[in-house]
Amino acid sequence: MKEFISWWSHLSEHISPVVFRMGSIEVHYYGLMYLVVFAICYLFILNRIKKENTGFSKAVIDNYFTWLILAVLIGGRLGYVLFYDFSYYLKHPFEVILPFDINNGLQYIGLYGMSYHGALIGIIIATVIFCRSHKLSFWLFADLFAPVVPLGYTFGRLGNFINGELYGRVTSVPWGMYFSFRSYTSIETSFSIV
Repeated sequence: MKEFISWWSHLSEHISPVVFRMGSIEVHYYGLMYLVVFAICYLFILNRIKKENTGFSKAVIDNYFTWLILAVLIGGRLGYVLFYDFSYYLKHPFEVILPFDINNGLQYIGLYGMSYHGALIGIIIATVIFCRSHKLSFWLFADLFAPVVPLGYTFGRLGNFINGELYGRVTSVPWGMYFSFRSYTSIETSFSIV
């Protein structure tokens, strides 16, 4: 049992957040989770409209998913900028949408930071506009999509775990996990959390 607890406690140290690299571009599991959850939710909704009398066609769902994906990405990004690091992005406005550092030449730095709250606000706004423009009942449409909301949240949290983000508080219990952090200056720290 001690071996299992030790393995469990250090599990996150053995998981790389990067799926693969192509030159200076890295594909992270967190981004992959977005693709996975969009695909699963799409298939789940198509299955529901096929088996249940929802009153919505596949064409409507296909159209809405474009809106949904944009709402998640734009809302999540703007939510992060506004809720978590507004003063930084006020000084570096191009970094809100550009994955390059233009202050030190044209260096690829990626886009970091998405907000669940911002994505949720974006989804609600996009869904209200979509339903009004297509003369659909917002509440019936929301009812159709409600069961996939926990899936989106779950896959997002799995991506956060693999990235070593959103850890809990420091603990001394044996089943706590150690997270190792590497900053952009290669300084490494670690601690145990619940």
